[in-house]
Amino acid sequence: MSVLLSTPRSSMIHIYTCSSIISRPFSIQDRISRFSPTPEPQFLLKNVLKFRRFSTRAFDVDNNEVVADKDGKIEVGTQLGDSNDDGSIGVYNDEKYPSGEFVFRKYDLWESFTVKLKMLFAFPWERVKKGSVLTMRIRGEISDQLKSRFSSRLSLPQICENFIKAAYDPRIVGIYLHIEPLSCGWGKVEEIRRHILNFKKSGKFIVGYVPACGEKEYYIGSACEELYAPPSAYFQLYGLTVSASFLGGVLEKVGVEPQIQRIGKYKSAGDQLARKTISDENREMLTALLDNIYENWLDKISLAKGKKKEDIEKFVNEGVYEVGRLKENCWITDIKYDDEIISLLKERLGLPSIKTLPTVDYRKYSRVRNWTLGLTGYKDKIAIIRASGSISRTPSPLNVSGSGIIAEKFIEKIRSVRDSKVYKAVVIRIDSPGGDALASDLMWREIKLLAASKPVIASMADVAASGGYYMAMAAQAIVAENLTLTGSIGVVTGKFNLETLYEKIGFNKEIISRGRYAELTAAEQRPFRADEEELFAKSAQNAYKQFRDKAAFSRSMTVDSMEEVAQGRVWTGSDAASRGLVDAIGGLSRAVAIAKQKANIPLDEQVTLVELSRPSSSLPEVLSGLGNSIVEADTAIKELLQDMASWSEIQARMDGIMFEKLEGASYANVVLKLIKDILRSF
Repeated sequence: MSVLLSTPRSSMIHIYTCSSIISRPFSIQDRISRFSPTPEPQFLLKNVLKFRRFSTRAFDVDNNEVVADKDGKIEVGTQLGDSNDDGSIGVYNDEKYPSGEFVFRKYDLWESFTVKLKMLFAFPWERVKKGSVLTMRIRGEISDQLKSRFSSRLSLPQICENFIKAAYDPRIVGIYLHIEPLSCGWGKVEEIRRHILNFKKSGKFIVGYVPACGEKEYYIGSACEELYAPPSAYFQLYGLTVSASFLGGVLEKVGVEPQIQRIGKYKSAGDQLARKTISDENREMLTALLDNIYENWLDKISLAKGKKKEDIEKFVNEGVYEVGRLKENCWITDIKYDDEIISLLKERLGLPSIKTLPTVDYRKYSRVRNWTLGLTGYKDKIAIIRASGSISRTPSPLNVSGSGIIAEKFIEKIRSVRDSKVYKAVVIRIDSPGGDALASDLMWREIKLLAASKPVIASMADVAASGGYYMAMAAQAIVAENLTLTGSIGVVTGKFNLETLYEKIGFNKEIISRGRYAELTAAEQRPFRADEEELFAKSAQNAYKQFRDKAAFSRSMTVDSMEEVAQGRVWTGSDAASRGLVDAIGGLSRAVAIAKQKANIPLDEQVTLVELSRPSSSLPEVLSGLGNSIVEADTAIKELLQDMASWSEIQARMDGIMFEKLEGASYANVVLKLIKDILRSF
């Protein structure tokens, strides 16, 4: 069985636009999403170029919760954090919490007998031939949510669970892992790699196969016992890049003037719209992120291959693409086709060449229950609540099951757990760049109330920034991967002045209003008046102040200390930990170990993890499972339109980081295409 021990923990980037924003700069309303053949010009331009306003109420702090003295120190009550007594940022201590390290323990005679007995009464779809090899293909987008059995998408929880089950399943002799180009972030890549290393502790073999390989794919493959590639494999281990896109020049040509209020010098969404080149602050932030990821990659690969870090970097800088050189330098085990590896495995298992290798694939093996293998049924239970995707307050008409975080549904789960005496602790797994600011605040409040009744630990996947970090702040401890993207505590807001554009196209708009500031955001046909601009700036500053102060309260830091690490800056998990924004580095298993510690459950005692975010099978998923690829594409389009429709809400979002849809097309590309279409129409 797996045991979580309290031992000390030893210790191609695809970021297309690493600008973290509170609101998306563009809004596409329902009339546009219906693709009307002749939309009104003023309506089209107004909705494509509409910049959403930021609500200060989303970050209101209850006066009973936060009291600042004359020195600016926040009284934090029972909130936890890694700050010093004076509220300053303390030295990060990774040994403060249990590591959650996986320790493989063989079944004793009674446990082995019990498991074999359960297998006799297992469901037909749980039958696996003895001596089978588990085959898994990991590629493309990997969700942090559980998927139904009809879904064709990969699920990180099910991938990780399969590794654990295979380690203990007496019918499984090893794993044959196909690794192909991935579209997920480094947090998920790290989690998969960790589970490969854990599986190897069982003594069973794991063989990797990489027909097309970049940095992420090799990062996973390097953890395998053996790694093979075909003679014609595509290897692109050329290094990592990060890029930022700017629309300032495009908008200038169209006749649009962005009037931006950006609070936080690293909050770069305003730069996207107003600038033509990257700012020094944005360059500093992106460079730090890139350095962290590249250094981590070099460290882990050098450790896996038993080479010096300098030698690994030198090899990468040589631009090697020939598979033969990879074998010569021991980067791969050998050059073989898939059928040759199958023959190799049959020989290893002592099977005649004419016989078929017994295998079970990822999808079928995902249906084998933990109960069948004796990996569940323990007395103490810990609830796992998953929150993945963009945040919205209510479901959209275009809502696709499991495609985002719906605050209403999430709060229902939180309240049900709070009222239940079944669960000793809760782990909230977050994989979100943010979204609706009000929804984030409402969920923060419910998580905080839950944390008052039982231990709550936040576990971060690829990204938990802005609204995603907002949710995590309410937990008693935050666990992130080394390369999780988090933080982004800042505000950017504004409007577009379309005066020049309207003059170019001959359009005029007149507004009749009552109230001095009634036209503050309604009059896009003119720039701000001086008094309007002053009010707008004060409103943005107030929104940032409340966001920052609530973060300081939640992390037991002074406002001044939080100001140093906020300002809209995105951090990697390791950097966030050293600055007091994160408590521990690790994956879900470490979050569970910390939850056990907080709940006074002995660390060597097994617990039952109860997933409360179980998927429901939608009709598109059922049809997709039957092989209808058209429905799969339709689902992806609906998800994209759903996100676009939600942009009309108040946003607290870090945008454009490692979220690729429609075969790698980012949202920024969709927006650029819309602008291009507008320019062509003139």
